Amino acid sequence: PVFAGMNASAIENFSCVIYNIVLMNCTWQAGRDAPADTQYFLYWQKSRDEEEMECELYIKDENCRNMGCIFQNMSIGIEKAYFLVNGSSKDSLIQFYDEYIDLYKIEKLMPPSNITVDCDEIKNDCIIQWQRPQISHSNKDKCFKYEINIKYK
Repeated sequence: PVFAGMNASAIENFSCVIYNIVLMNCTWQAGRDAPADTQYFLYWQKSRDEEEMECELYIKDENCRNMGCIFQNMSIGIEKAYFLVNGSSKDSLIQFYDEYIDLYKIEKLMPPSNITVDCDEIKNDCIIQWQRPQISHSNKDKCFKYEINIKYK
């Protein structure tokens, strides 16, 4: 497909991460050949049934250009979310960038909580217990793998 707009004017290195269960952070870089006055706008759609919404809280660079977005009170559905970043400039048409993302794949997990260690010196063993990390999406019973690093002092 031929995209309207100047070559290499679309954003680059778009990436999003979900952390602290309800926060999502998306960032990008300006297109290599985008004019200096280009301003970018992010729109997203959580699922096909929901409305497309514009970013409410942009991250700006020193020139007041939108270079990212912070989303609060996130919840993750099972469908891929659709992201679109378009741009505008006085000088020329700017190409848009779009991508579908499985939100559960970009979630950075919280650490396990309530870690307890109970050692029995007579039996010479320890029982270590913890609660699995909180996650924001619904596949809550998927397998977690843990790595325990024990250092003797």
